[in-house]
Amino acid sequence: MGKTIAEKLLSRAAGKELAAGEFALVKVDLCLLQDGTGPLAIRQYEKMGLAGVANPEGTVLFLDHAAPSPRKELSNDHILMRRFAEETGAVLSEVGDGVCHQVMSECYTRPWAVLVGADSHTCTGGALGAFATGMGSTDVAVAMGLGQTWMRVPETIRVEARGELRPWVTSKDVILHVIGRLGADGATYMALEYGGDAVRAMTLESRLVLSNMAVEAGAKAGLCAADAVTRGYLARHGREADFSEIAPDPDAAYADTLKVDCSALEPTVSKPHAVDNTATVDEVAGTKVDQVFLGSCTNGRLEDLELAARILRGRRRHPRTRLVVVPASRRVYLEAMASGALPALVEAGAAVVTPGCAACVGVHSGILGDGEVCVATTNRNFVGRMGNPEGLVYLASPAVAAAAAVAGEIVHPKEFLGA
Repeated sequence: MGKTIAEKLLSRAAGKELAAGEFALVKVDLCLLQDGTGPLAIRQYEKMGLAGVANPEGTVLFLDHAAPSPRKELSNDHILMRRFAEETGAVLSEVGDGVCHQVMSECYTRPWAVLVGADSHTCTGGALGAFATGMGSTDVAVAMGLGQTWMRVPETIRVEARGELRPWVTSKDVILHVIGRLGADGATYMALEYGGDAVRAMTLESRLVLSNMAVEAGAKAGLCAADAVTRGYLARHGREADFSEIAPDPDAAYADTLKVDCSALEPTVSKPHAVDNTATVDEVAGTKVDQVFLGSCTNGRLEDLELAARILRGRRRHPRTRLVVVPASRRVYLEAMASGALPALVEAGAAVVTPGCAACVGVHSGILGDGEVCVATTNRNFVGRMGNPEGLVYLASPAVAAAAAVAGEIVHPKEFLGA
């Protein structure tokens, strides 16, 4: 019997053949800690009396969720993380370097690696053909110290995406559609394996969106084959030597297969207050919008900013609608300046803030007021997600977000991009 991508990755990491449902001790190649959950992992590490970090150059501590810090308590957490990095030789990603998942993709994550992180969206790395998954802070502390962890090999749902995306439809619309069909718990402790001609045609940046939001259906991992697109992405980041091909076997066994006709998809949003509460843009058109948030580990990359700039270039944001733009990393910030995307957004009235998570987790840089509506390119819209339980968050693609910024309400992007 052939193997899924998840089975192949964990078999190699365990040094023996594994199938879905089996438990094994696996080698951990990369660890990710961020400033929201990382301090707890460090304190647990110290309580357990662990000596040293198993792989310092593959252990990365990120100051991104509260960057720059808005409160003294968070500043003290940053001091703790800086001290730990200095003492152990772990890598420190400083304020302004960017969101952990984006920087990991640019600099560290590679095919066949096992990446664990004290952040649920660590599954982003699956787009590069790595087994990347979020874990609790204590589990990550153990993995960081010992370089290994116990895992159960997940069953896999194959997402077979076929057909050509329409000009205004993106991978964000694909994954919102998938989550709407699966439900928020439809893939609990399973892997979502993305394939089909639509996925093969996507850029690596677009695949990152699919993998990033796998957890919103309850999945343990969101995996893509590592192919020529993956090689090209790694080469652009000076890491072509990290490339190694991985694909599922033709006779791999799946728990289920979800078929998606991408050519029939419309721009899609998630309505408050659940990611699986999906609707097409036309179904919510006319909803007044107070703020647009363009950024995050889901949609803060160069292609996202350039897509938004296509709509906003030569236009202005609506007078009643704020536009907050957050490049996902320092590299993206510089690329977007050089490409002209960021200047176009600023000229359209955007407020550009430091690369990082910003308002996505509701700590700073765009917290909503009571009753305010935000169209966000983020990955969650739970009650209180952007800092106020009385706020209302609609998740959408950069195209839908940019169109809302101009119109002051939710509209179909074809109003600006053309049909």
